[in-house]
Amino acid sequence: MTIPRFPQAKVSANADFRLWKSLAAGLAVLGFGACGGDAVPAGQIGAAPDQPLTGPQGRVGQFAVDCPWSHSAFDDPIVHPGHEGASHRHDFFGNTDTDADSTYETLIEGDTTCTQRLDTATYWAPSLLDAEGRPIEPVSATAYYRAGAGVDAETVVPYPAGLMMVAGDASAEEPQPTSVIAWACGASGARKGRPAACPDGVGPRLLVTFPDCWDGENIDSEDHRSHVAYSHGGECPADHPNPIPQLQFAIDYPSVSPDGLSLASGDIITAHADFWNTWNQRKLETEVDACLRRQLVCSLG
Repeated sequence: MTIPRFPQAKVSANADFRLWKSLAAGLAVLGFGACGGDAVPAGQIGAAPDQPLTGPQGRVGQFAVDCPWSHSAFDDPIVHPGHEGASHRHDFFGNTDTDADSTYETLIEGDTTCTQRLDTATYWAPSLLDAEGRPIEPVSATAYYRAGAGVDAETVVPYPAGLMMVAGDASAEEPQPTSVIAWACGASGARKGRPAACPDGVGPRLLVTFPDCWDGENIDSEDHRSHVAYSHGGECPADHPNPIPQLQFAIDYPSVSPDGLSLASGDIITAHADFWNTWNQRKLETEVDACLRRQLVCSLG
């Protein structure tokens, strides 16, 4: 089957979204309208950390990197590699070269928006849309790396080079666990399943928490999920015995009414995000050892 291509794969946040809506309807008929592997397999629905991350995060070993918005595209190099325009619209952060044709090698050599210049990893999430269906350009984004709750930080190993992960469910029909997908008002510790009205001048923040256990063999899997898992009670499951850093990716948006907000993937409850470890591997290993294992708070950007 030949996959239809959108006339413009990379678009600005102010681009007219009506064209995409009509094209996306056609893709849905062909089976390409959703992010396929973004949907949580039935056996994994409900898999989530024991509790949401809230409260003063600076009390646990971590390193954090600011990675502003880079660009937007109808691409997903994990779920639809090599197929330009086959996805709903995503906002990309970090690596500036990310597109449908990205490879580990091209990303490692790419530039980044991250203030830590050796973080050439790429992060992406579906675009947030206002009540008129227009994309809302993110204000900022931060990647927080910690040990999972209760996990012995000394046992945490760096991500293997090229590890791919998806967190959240693009096919969700009810609010997801706030330990995986949560909305807040700016830096507030309150976690909601949907965006709420925020104080004047404060915008919504999307927080996506990724799995923190790895099977030790695969950097990806057919469903893009089975090779990783969440820890429970401070322990990784027997089939995913290797603790890895727990990434929480936080995206901040400008002040906006929550009424009518949606995502390019559908209803606001379909929030999810993707991560591809194309960090400078030596730098990543250094930060895991110096910050997580030694329980120090490090800010890299």
